[in-house]
Amino acid sequence: MSYFRITLVRSAIGLPRRTTDVLKALGLKKRMATVFHPVSPSVAGQIMKVKELVDVREVERRLTKQQVHLERKPDPGYYVEKTSGVERSEMRGE
Repeated sequence: MSYFRITLVRSAIGLPRRTTDVLKALGLKKRMATVFHPVSPSVAGQIMKVKELVDVREVERRLTKQQVHLERKPDPGYYVEKTSGVERSEMRGE
C-alpha cells in the first residue's frame, strides 16, 4: 500500500476559510508539518485544493514522527574517529 507524504510548506494566513478547513481536514496545522495519508481519490482531491501550499510525495510506507525528525536533522559536518585520554595527557605534557 502506498501513501501520500504531505508537508505544509506555505502558511494559510490570509487565505479563505475553505482553504484552511481543507488543511485542517488533512491534519496540517503548522508549517513544515508532515502527515501521511493512504492514496485515495478523496485525499487527492483535497491535495488539489491546496496544491500551492503543500509538497506531496508518494511513498511506500509511513514514517513515525521520530523517523521524520531524524530525516530532517542536518549532518553535523564532522566525525569523531577516536577519543583517547592518553592523547590528552600527552598534549598537556604530563
